[in-house]
Amino acid sequence: MKGLVRQIVTSHTYRQAAAVRSDLADIDPYNRFLSQQSARRLEAEAVRDNALAISGLLESSFIGGPSVFPYQPNGHYSNIQFPNRTYTASPGPLQYRRGVYMHWQRSFLHPMLVNFDAPARDECAADRPESNSPQQALTLLNDPSFVEAARAMALRIQNTSSDDTFESILDRGFMLALGRSATEQEREGLQNVFADQMGRYRNHPAEAQQLNSNGNMKVPKNKSQEDQTESQAQLAAWTQVCRVILNLHETITRY
Repeated sequence: MKGLVRQIVTSHTYRQAAAVRSDLADIDPYNRFLSQQSARRLEAEAVRDNALAISGLLESSFIGGPSVFPYQPNGHYSNIQFPNRTYTASPGPLQYRRGVYMHWQRSFLHPMLVNFDAPARDECAADRPESNSPQQALTLLNDPSFVEAARAMALRIQNTSSDDTFESILDRGFMLALGRSATEQEREGLQNVFADQMGRYRNHPAEAQQLNSNGNMKVPKNKSQEDQTESQAQLAAWTQVCRVILNLHETITRY
């Protein structure tokens, strides 16, 4: 099986770019001869895995074991009876295991999985539908797993960029998420977002602290209170930029 998968993913057909070529419009308009790669959105579990991998949080050092419990809205199981169910999010690195280990009730899925078209487990599904809905964008922006991944990504790109300039840090984020540098239009738009958020969090340090305390991940603290306030504001502002990057269609699509 591994040999077959390797043969598929290293083949010329699989490695083609997912771009419409005008010279193939008449020859293979429906791509029946696999003249081009077909872009497709990642599956529900892989959407979360992708965000964790980009942020550096993904825990892949061990395989197997019991299910893990990702962050879930309070009371999500309140309508399930016989017996009543409680839910406690997994602590520490267990929270960052791959989606294949996520716990779910057979026909009552985690909201993130529902929003990205994962099927229930009460029947076999040979294929998955692929929808495009506002709930997906809201999930990528507001689900605690993705907010925490955005904060971890913000720390990662600040610590690993070639210098401290906005352009360098942003390009590091784009390279991690998309494998390319930001365009001028993207850079200008996100620089406006960053400047706006920096101004807000400098004036409202409690909001920065609240955003930076989401999830299990601990944020390193500076010694002085002044440095701490500024670094918290900067981290919160970069977190907002990273939330935008993780929400891009390109980020959750395989080309």
